[in-house]
Amino acid sequence: MRKFKDLEIWILAKSVALDTYKVTKQMPLEEQFGFTSQMRRAAVSIPSNISEGCSRSSNKEFVRFLEIAIGSAFELETQLILSLDLKYIKEEDALQLIDLLNQLQLKINAFIKSVKKF
Repeated sequence: MRKFKDLEIWILAKSVALDTYKVTKQMPLEEQFGFTSQMRRAAVSIPSNISEGCSRSSNKEFVRFLEIAIGSAFELETQLILSLDLKYIKEEDALQLIDLLNQLQLKINAFIKSVKKF
């Protein structure tokens, strides 16, 4: 069992989730139960899957949860791009969060590769 709170990727993923909540507060009220909710679920899914993977007994299972987390990160990136195109959120906020997500995606990918070596 791993200590997920010590993982750099979990700390970064938690920041992404918190920032997503802040950014989605800007979205139109009619999107509260649609797009906003979907983006928040994807954002929360990232650190949640990292932490759940830490509870698994094998590296193979851990990697599976890391892959789900990175998938949620790409899902959230797509939703941010669409929100930006629809002018639901400020460009500066979207681009900052997309940049943070891209860093996280790279770190999760690197972490997956390192876990697979063992």
